[in-house]
Amino acid sequence: MAQAKLLLQELKKHHVTHVVGLPDNCSAGLFELLGGDPDIRLIRITREGEAFALAAGLWMGGKTPVVLIQNTGLLESGDSLRGTVLRMRIPLLCLITYRGYAGMMRQGLAGISVDLTADLLSRPDLDSTALITEPTLKAWGLPFVFFQDDEDLPRVSEAFQRAEEESRPIAILITRDLT
Repeated sequence: MAQAKLLLQELKKHHVTHVVGLPDNCSAGLFELLGGDPDIRLIRITREGEAFALAAGLWMGGKTPVVLIQNTGLLESGDSLRGTVLRMRIPLLCLITYRGYAGMMRQGLAGISVDLTADLLSRPDLDSTALITEPTLKAWGLPFVFFQDDEDLPRVSEAFQRAEEESRPIAILITRDLT
């Protein structure tokens, strides 16, 4: 299982100053740790679209922010992401919890190109947000990697480095609850 404590240590290693986000069940463990941490300021938002504008302002002010939202909120925040951090080429790490990923895995739909038909998107046993998360990220030109367990911690450093080198946001899709 992915441990929130290890992820927090990784964020500190990269001198993150702020985490901007909206908690969900998957990220609750990390939000709890951040709420009591003196080194990283947690900024809770009411809508995910706010996260990218706030993170952009923090970055412009010389800070090192990270956005932490759920994939449902990613869809809500698309215009803010596109019009601000992508357009301004802000090197921002985006931690995105992947609601519905386990259900896709059980149905054999994860990691493959799926024809997103009305029948598939309306199936009650699948979360339609999960089905469109990766295609949406690809359409927006937002590179992503997966964070499934503690062995994936090096991907955080790799994502920070890539964001800096390419001067663009990079997403890490968190597929399991952070405990």
